[in-house]
Amino acid sequence: MPGEEEKQMQNRRQIGAMVGNHAVAYAVKQAKPTVLSVYPITPQTTMLEKLADYVSTGELNARLIKVESEHSVLATIYGASLAGARVFTATASQGLLYMAEMVYWAGGARVPIVGAIATRAIGPPWSIWTDNQDIMAMRDTAWLQAMAENVQEAYDLTLLAFRISEDKRVLMPMMLGFDGFVLTHTMERLETLDDATVDAFLPKRDYALIDFEDPKGIGAVAGPKTYMDYKYKAKQAMDSAKLSIKEIMAEYNEIAGTNYNTTECYKCEDAEYLLVAMGAWSGDAKAAVDELRQQGKKAGLLKITVFRPFPNEDVLKQAKGKEVIVLDRAYSYGSSGVLALEVKSALYGTQTKVHSVIAGLGGRDVTPQQIEKLVEDCASGTLEDERWLL
Repeated sequence: MPGEEEKQMQNRRQIGAMVGNHAVAYAVKQAKPTVLSVYPITPQTTMLEKLADYVSTGELNARLIKVESEHSVLATIYGASLAGARVFTATASQGLLYMAEMVYWAGGARVPIVGAIATRAIGPPWSIWTDNQDIMAMRDTAWLQAMAENVQEAYDLTLLAFRISEDKRVLMPMMLGFDGFVLTHTMERLETLDDATVDAFLPKRDYALIDFEDPKGIGAVAGPKTYMDYKYKAKQAMDSAKLSIKEIMAEYNEIAGTNYNTTECYKCEDAEYLLVAMGAWSGDAKAAVDELRQQGKKAGLLKITVFRPFPNEDVLKQAKGKEVIVLDRAYSYGSSGVLALEVKSALYGTQTKVHSVIAGLGGRDVTPQQIEKLVEDCASGTLEDERWLL
């Protein structure tokens, strides 16, 4: 028989099914932002439509501001957040690039904002299918970044993003990436928290970043010394956010019965061959690991949940001394896969072999069998330092 604590946990979780866009929208509704501004773009649009429904029916008491572009979207909620509002936006691909100027402004000014990125390839050529090139292009903007593996994580990480971003120890905007169409339009089983539990975990924001009694300008010109001081403070904030994120995730785990951390280790403790991935295809990698284990091959997966700040310590602990295969859906031209670069940096000086595999760009299918083959090639010594799955 379940104990009293387990019964309470079960009562908090309501079981249903949603597509990813609606799961994020539902989490946003429960978070109760007071200002929204979202410009429609595939594959995010149905999230905006669901949020508009919540506002029009009175289920979400928020101002949904219509604007003419993604740049204006972020400019709008940037000001609202400075004034103390809880805010939210969402975009994808070219829309995120159009927003990029304000992305830097929000990150540099450390303004609490939550943005959902329905990850999508960047042209040319035009593509509406998924990869991670859009969200990875924003990795140096002083935004916290996380990636969801499935619809459940998209929901949970949205609630976590509001709490983390607004935490007074953090005060940084946060992006949640979830793969376009693969998650945004796929219906999966979903356990949601009841509203009272969310309210307790995510109380109303009780501060503004500007003083209306003693107003000052925001974004004034700074001399070279002052400018660098600001950038150093942003670096310190990003570094110190690691501990805060872990603590907030641990608190969420207690009330939601989840097991979130900045990384997830799947059968990686005794692995000889370690896959590293983030996002939806982490599930395919787990399936590949299970099959390889049945064949007697010691494979494992280290899933990166929080990409910024990058979990260097976790990567070093789990990957040191193993044959590492990094699955990348984004590429830094003239260098390597973006995630592989981060992994190599974390393992610098350890003599750990890291293979960069570029795959899935523009939504090209990657199967568990292909991932298995990568591990088999690694074991036979035929996997190159960099391979493109074409």
